Amino acid sequence: MPSEKQISSAYRLARAAYADYGVDTEAALAKALSIPISLHCWQADDVRGLETPKEGLDSGGIMATGGYPGRARNGDEMRADLDVVLKLLPGRQRLNLHAFYAETGAKVVDRDALEPEHFSRWLAWAKERHVGLDFNPTYFAHLMATSGFTLSSPDKAVRRFWIDHGKACRRIAEHFSKKLGSPCVHNHWIPDGAKDAPADRWAPRARLVESFDTIFADKSVSRKHCVDAVEGKLFGLGSEDYVVGSQEFYSSYAQSRGLVLCLDLGHYHPTESVADKVSALMQFHPRILLHTSRPVRWDSDHVVILDDPVRSLFLEIARGAAWDRVFVALDFFDASINRLAAYVIGARATRQAILLGLLDPSKPLGQAEAAGRGHERLALMEQAKALPWGAVWDELCARADVPVRSNWLATVARHERDTLSKR
Repeated sequence: MPSEKQISSAYRLARAAYADYGVDTEAALAKALSIPISLHCWQADDVRGLETPKEGLDSGGIMATGGYPGRARNGDEMRADLDVVLKLLPGRQRLNLHAFYAETGAKVVDRDALEPEHFSRWLAWAKERHVGLDFNPTYFAHLMATSGFTLSSPDKAVRRFWIDHGKACRRIAEHFSKKLGSPCVHNHWIPDGAKDAPADRWAPRARLVESFDTIFADKSVSRKHCVDAVEGKLFGLGSEDYVVGSQEFYSSYAQSRGLVLCLDLGHYHPTESVADKVSALMQFHPRILLHTSRPVRWDSDHVVILDDPVRSLFLEIARGAAWDRVFVALDFFDASINRLAAYVIGARATRQAILLGLLDPSKPLGQAEAAGRGHERLALMEQAKALPWGAVWDELCARADVPVRSNWLATVARHERDTLSKR
């Protein structure tokens, strides 16, 4: 592995190479380290939550596959694992919680009655580590979701339960924000849909509008503190034919209600470019939430890697100078490999994509395009792929005082040997 001197020397050469294309690597490093990435708590325990288990309860189309040993079994183990992960990641991090990670002790508290106190241990952990919290209502894996419909259900009692849950979660998100001094992104995703062609596609969507309008009508919750987002999907397990909350639905709803639209890389057809959607949607949406994930033939939420979709997404954000208009979060769950390693691989790949976007020679590319020199633009784009960004990444890790390259694997192996293997 490279020494500190070797990293510094390689970076000086890389800095000069990028300077030839008008790229300031120092500015890119500073910006790349400053952008927060919200880590999803549910990778640590395979999306099981901390509620009392209900045997045979459907997960709502969310399934972590694999049986790698060492899954976190409670909140303390999850936080201990996250402590290890945080020490291996450069830049600013946040933590994204789902509502069914409430810790209610011996008392059973249903989701429509959740209060900030039920997340006090998460809040204390975040405050001590200077980590912001984001939040999500959990509209799945519950007896009130067994029909496959929640906020769009034809059953008024079911809708009322989930509306009350959404309202409770908004109050919790606001509480997090006030206590931590940072806005809490509060993302709503529901599993509602049909496996096969429904006779009526209209009524569920009308009911969903009504339900969400009721949730967001609570003006006592400050939108400055609780930043509500809505997340669409192409299809899911059990909703292969019809998804109530589709991309078109949520894009229109978010724009009309002043909410944040969430784009998840795994929620589209494999041939769609999410990166291309950014410049179109952000003409009308002031802010968007980005979920980095990796579909493999379907929305299977594989661990994020530095693939073309991830690179292209953040390249578009960089070229649009839209960093202050996006929230970045992870969303994947893989139970087939070491879960801490999954966190580190996915979070580092996301920050690498951010750095690569910031290192793009956008100025000469734009000048060539404006002058009608398409051949020059294309040649520069190809040359940019060969620039020594890896040396800049090593420098970023060194400045953040985290392991460079794959040196972090030793820490993960030690934690697996000393802690995970004993669970």
